[in-house]
Amino acid sequence: MANLNMLADSTAQRILKMIEDENRFSIGDKLPNENELSAELGVSRSTLREAIRILTTNGVLEIKRGRGTYVTSNMVVNSNDLNEIESGIEDLFEMRLMFEPDCAYLAAERATDEEISEICYYGQKVEEKIISGEDRTFEEQKFHESIANATHNSFVKQFMPIIFNAIRKGVIVLQKDKSVNKNNLDDDRLIMDFIKKRNAEGARTAMRLHIIHALEGL
Repeated sequence: MANLNMLADSTAQRILKMIEDENRFSIGDKLPNENELSAELGVSRSTLREAIRILTTNGVLEIKRGRGTYVTSNMVVNSNDLNEIESGIEDLFEMRLMFEPDCAYLAAERATDEEISEICYYGQKVEEKIISGEDRTFEEQKFHESIANATHNSFVKQFMPIIFNAIRKGVIVLQKDKSVNKNNLDDDRLIMDFIKKRNAEGARTAMRLHIIHALEGL
């Protein structure tokens, strides 16, 4: 299951690259139909559907029933958009502070070995992006989503669009702050370490510190 998820994630990143880097699609453009796009990407239609779901959740794509899938955002932000992005961001992170530490606690208690491997996989990807200075939005979202999924709580997915939005805005505002980036590296390593050790209280505390550090950066 983890390998299937990773294939969908890599497919989502390839579509995002088509939009952001290759400029093949602009905001408002319709994506090719499912058969054409899955053939071009060399993936099954089920993998493509999951990749589109990921990008839809992140606000990059929108599925219009009976019409197709359209680009709604290229995730590139200019200075004129920054005030709008910063609006309400502290409330979003405060909501994360109320929700995610307990997710980390339950993940440490309930995660399967495969789920812990997935958490660590995305944590490592976040670290690589920070070190290289690249945008880490996608990897950061997947890291926190994999922790939330490991709670095995059927209602957690309902909160993920809010968490994704908070992470997207937080990366835009904070990605150039070196002290925040260092805290992010250290905090993620702590979170992963405690989850691997199945230390629930430690995981909760590490996640709480992670979000507090981000709030301080804001």
